[in-house]
Amino acid sequence: MCRAAPVRRAPPTSPGRQPLVQPSDFRAQAARCRTEADASTLNNVRERCLRAEAAWLEMAQRQERVAKARAERETRTGHP
Repeated sequence: MCRAAPVRRAPPTSPGRQPLVQPSDFRAQAARCRTEADASTLNNVRERCLRAEAAWLEMAQRQERVAKARAERETRTGHP
């Protein structure tokens, strides 16, 4: 069942520290959901897993946008 292990929300990070949850973690979960969708014989289960995959990929993209914006802001202002 395309059920993920709980993902802890990353607290605000200090300069040079990585968040607890990386986009690669989200992408790995998306891949697990895709595998489960491909293996499913039930349409409703397959659709649920595909929706979950899309949500995990969106979270990865959002995390990447936030990290990029943070890095640009820190470069521009010299402050975190």
